[in-house]
Amino acid sequence: MTSESTEDGTGATLSYHNILEREMENALREIDRPVQGVFLSGFSAGLNLSFGALFMAMVLTFSGGFDSVLTKQATLAGVSAIAFLFVVVGQTELFTAHTTMAVLPLLDGRASLAEVVRLWGVVYSSNLLGCGAFVGLVAAIGPSMGIAEPASFGSLADALLGFQWWVILLSGVVAGWLMGLATWLSAASRDTVGRVVLVVLVTASIGFGPFHHSILGTTEVLSAMVLTGTVSAVEFGSFLLFTTIGNVVGGGIFVGLLNYGHVALAGDEQNVDFESRSGEDT
Repeated sequence: MTSESTEDGTGATLSYHNILEREMENALREIDRPVQGVFLSGFSAGLNLSFGALFMAMVLTFSGGFDSVLTKQATLAGVSAIAFLFVVVGQTELFTAHTTMAVLPLLDGRASLAEVVRLWGVVYSSNLLGCGAFVGLVAAIGPSMGIAEPASFGSLADALLGFQWWVILLSGVVAGWLMGLATWLSAASRDTVGRVVLVVLVTASIGFGPFHHSILGTTEVLSAMVLTGTVSAVEFGSFLLFTTIGNVVGGGIFVGLLNYGHVALAGDEQNVDFESRSGEDT
């Protein structure tokens, strides 16, 4: 991302420093929000993102099989991205977005580690509770309506389980990295249409892998556990542990820390000079 790539509502160019500042202000607002509000927003995000698992299971149920793996993965990626769109554009609290956003004011000394950990804890737990509630809904209506067969959720879970712990962790890093990019690019986009396109393209990459996303994956694996009984509690716990660690590393380090670092290294003097030249051009 270059400093000339973004404009505000008046058409003035935003520097990368402006984008970083806007992200930090958004994070600080969430840190200062009442816990109850953050919890309800996080619960909503868990519910909304879980539609991705349902949509993928519906595709597998209705398709009757795919002629190629490429077609299958591309289709699943597309429908899972719709759910990410619900969350990002709807501006509800998603844990893997905050692994990037909330770390920025921490690095800048404007938030404490305790404040960030508290925000992460509230958002993470509420996201998981939202996933659990959605799984209950899926179990009640999915097989009964014939829209999501248990075997479909079993197939989704199989794509995430059965790997060595370090593979799951590194895959989680990639998913957290991509989710962090979606958050950063969404803040840098000029308008709603641009934001939608960027979110769909980046988050579809998570489903295309499929890479391990702690929240969406929770709904997939829990649904398989409830509906098929082929997933054990130990398997789910191991999946969630290493996926979560990977997501935090991917979003916090590969997006949050690196983006903060390259802006900080640019220096305030250079940023002021850029903004003054941009103002002269307009």
